[in-house]
Amino acid sequence: MEQKTPVDFQIVSEEIERLRIDSIGKASIREIVQLVNKVEARTGEKYVRMEMGIPGLPPAKVGVKAEIDALNNGVASIYPMLDGIQPLKEETSRFVKLFMDIEVSPVGCIPTVGSMQGTYAAFMVAANCNVEKDTALFIDPGFPVQKQQMLVMGAKYETFDVYDYRGAKLRDKLEEILSKGNINSIIFSNPNNPTWVCLTEEELQIIAECANKYDVIIMEDLAYFAMDFRRDLSKPGTAPFQPTVARWTNNWIMFISSSKVFSYAGQRCGMMVISDELFGRDYPNLKPRFNSFGFGNTIIQRALYSLSSGTSHSAQYAVAAMLKAANDGDYKFIEEVKEYGDRAQKMKKMFTDNGFSIVYDKDGDELIADGFYFTVAYPGMTGGELLENLLYYGISAITLGNTGSEREGLRACVSHVNPNQFPQMKERLEQFHKDHPVMAEKMI
Repeated sequence: MEQKTPVDFQIVSEEIERLRIDSIGKASIREIVQLVNKVEARTGEKYVRMEMGIPGLPPAKVGVKAEIDALNNGVASIYPMLDGIQPLKEETSRFVKLFMDIEVSPVGCIPTVGSMQGTYAAFMVAANCNVEKDTALFIDPGFPVQKQQMLVMGAKYETFDVYDYRGAKLRDKLEEILSKGNINSIIFSNPNNPTWVCLTEEELQIIAECANKYDVIIMEDLAYFAMDFRRDLSKPGTAPFQPTVARWTNNWIMFISSSKVFSYAGQRCGMMVISDELFGRDYPNLKPRFNSFGFGNTIIQRALYSLSSGTSHSAQYAVAAMLKAANDGDYKFIEEVKEYGDRAQKMKKMFTDNGFSIVYDKDGDELIADGFYFTVAYPGMTGGELLENLLYYGISAITLGNTGSEREGLRACVSHVNPNQFPQMKERLEQFHKDHPVMAEKMI
């Protein structure tokens, strides 16, 4: 029987049916985007859209100006060097030192077509370093598309949900997996997409020590660099610094994105930063596949060359300018993105006031930060059921199951929820709570 919901029940049901998948909970991010677009077009109702992790703030002006200047100077007609323009390499090296207190040579600072291309190249090379180590390990929940990259490559991977392995428990879990001898790399994001969990210094040290013991490459995805707003990580050359495994190991690759912290997603220019030791390391097993055995050379001259033959020339000047301004203390980049934390705080309260709980709620004994993402659950509902039910109330998200989580619930992204939607969002959540009282009672 058709129900009375804020968005036409019949239309939402029809669009869900047209996806032709077993469960809406298994829908990809892009499928949810497509579904909501169609419902909005048919009904005229605007959704509270939390499914897509894309920036919702204007791009950094210093970057825009630098890119325009570069285009006016004719760089669009010139192929960029594969390993990047020198100013960008040098400013990235400075940035890592000033905001992480880690030394790295400019030679290992390499622009990529977004961090996505950087991870693809790194996954490909790491999978061929040692014939006995054919499997990557993801500390989940994580960015779903990185698993898709593995699928496209035909590469092997394992995962585990970090929820039950925080603190000292993490060492035992890593020992259990790494001792098998088949793991070539460990991948995680910090702050984490989708949960906004931030690994503690103790946990990062454990990961580094285990990687050292078993000679495993660590890939640290820093797409949300310094966006743990609980502490000020934005002052160049001054503690506290962005936490990193690089404090305890030399066997690392970092991925620094311009998409979120600089709101420069459209130009697809991120930085892959490889430690000096790993960049210069030789792996004889790379030669049969790539005709090259140096790790850094293989990344640049074989993988990245084949994938795109370089990164947008003008965008490199933009990122170089943004990094330089941040390094010089002229550009307070964190001040511009604190808006995400303010939105998250208000949105989380609306959910918890209406019977929802925060799934990933703590880092050790400390409540997680308010930031780009948070996770919610509703008693008595699986993640798929909750997603489907909320779609009738004009609220969209993605299920945690799609991110490698073993918990039931949803990932909510705050970036495209305009504060002027908050009154309507509050009203819809209140109606949802009222319409599902039996579920809500199970909170007690």
